[in-house]
Amino acid sequence: MKSAARRGSYGARRAPYLFLVPATVLFVLFFTLPIGYAVWLSFRKVRVSGLGLGSGARKEVWAGLENYSGALSDSELLNGALRVLGYGGIVVPVMLGLALLFALMLDSEKVRLAPFTRLAIFLPYAVPGVVAALLWGFLYLPDVSPFYFVLDKLGLPQPDLLDGGPLYLALSNIAVWGGTGFNMIVIYTALRAIPAEVYEAARLDGATPLQIALRIKIPMVAPSLVLTFFFSIIATLQVFNEPTTLKPLTNSVASTWSPLMKVYQDAFGKGDIHAAAAQATLIALATLVLSFGFLRAANRRNKQEAAR
Repeated sequence: MKSAARRGSYGARRAPYLFLVPATVLFVLFFTLPIGYAVWLSFRKVRVSGLGLGSGARKEVWAGLENYSGALSDSELLNGALRVLGYGGIVVPVMLGLALLFALMLDSEKVRLAPFTRLAIFLPYAVPGVVAALLWGFLYLPDVSPFYFVLDKLGLPQPDLLDGGPLYLALSNIAVWGGTGFNMIVIYTALRAIPAEVYEAARLDGATPLQIALRIKIPMVAPSLVLTFFFSIIATLQVFNEPTTLKPLTNSVASTWSPLMKVYQDAFGKGDIHAAAAQATLIALATLVLSFGFLRAANRRNKQEAAR
């Protein structure tokens, strides 16, 4: 009896790990191994002997940090990073601001048709990024856009949104249109989790709806705001679909407009997968440092506020 009970308890302790095996195998095969292979490629390069013809003329050798030094001194990669920072400076505050505003409006007691409104705001997130970029891209083209037709009939100026400074607004608009709904749902879910007694106590103290929103709702959903900001930083640093999709529609979007576009161009345009692997590794490290640096700063601030 004791041995049977012992075997049963051992099997119960082992069961959770058995359930984790499929997910662990998939994680290793499709996440850990590709990352490790990319890092390994980043330390290699192809050495060409003679004219590069014949067997053995092209040989893969150890390169050390040569690819990384080349990436850090690459002006196209650095310029792409600066463009992405400007792009993120528009997207992140506007998208999170709208998401917070919509969540607060939907959480109001006076809102009508809340389920339909919530679905309408979230629906653009369900549209694939490439489809959304194509949709807005054709709306930006003067020859086919109904907006330009209306502006022409009204005698109003018709700005070229695919050239110069307005290009940042055009790209940012696509990201804001597609990402606001997801962030709104995250914040709205956090708002619905706040106990109703908190609002009732605030109303008894004479607080107005605006005061409740500013002094109760927003501080209590701060963790959700941190989470959405974290996701937004990662998505901004990895922007690829929007500029790549709009590139055939305008000459203002270079093939290396963003860092990931530069990686793609080097890997599949120039065939230099080793330099592209080094660039991808640097982008991943920058994303990791910025994201977790922000999370650490946010956690430190929360601890300081809790200590008060």
